[in-house]
Amino acid sequence: MTTERDEPAVNADERTMLEGWLDYHRRTLAWKCDGLTDEQLRTASVPPSKLSLMGLVRHMAEVERIWFRRVLADEDAGPLYFSEADPDGEFHLTGADTWQDAYGAWQTEIGLARRNAAGLALDNLSRGRRHGGDRFSLRWIYTHMIEEYARHNGHADLLRECVDGSTGD
Repeated sequence: MTTERDEPAVNADERTMLEGWLDYHRRTLAWKCDGLTDEQLRTASVPPSKLSLMGLVRHMAEVERIWFRRVLADEDAGPLYFSEADPDGEFHLTGADTWQDAYGAWQTEIGLARRNAAGLALDNLSRGRRHGGDRFSLRWIYTHMIEEYARHNGHADLLRECVDGSTGD
């Protein structure tokens, strides 16, 4: 897999800019995982942390699902990897967990996120609620998702360097 990662246009309208930066950060996470084996993608950072590249991808599948399906569209979309008994389940990997499955779930959630956001104005409020009943504008959700990916892409930089020495922005 070769990941293309062009930065968004510097003079785009707000919607195009937000979607462009979100997609840029999605591609950045995919790029950080590119070319690694399942075993490398499951490699945890520094004990006792369970943080791994595959765990980050699974986490972002959950985050996409929560914000674009549960909150924005008020869909009944239960968790993929975590539970009340294991609230960090997306990071608890076994030898049976594969990149193909994690990547597939993540891409499915990205596709559903795009579907749910299509046609909505940035000021549209979510149909679902979170954090004590708050409703969120699509603009807020896009901004939050960019922040979420940017933070975790910083983790991905360090994880990738630990796995094979690769560095990059």
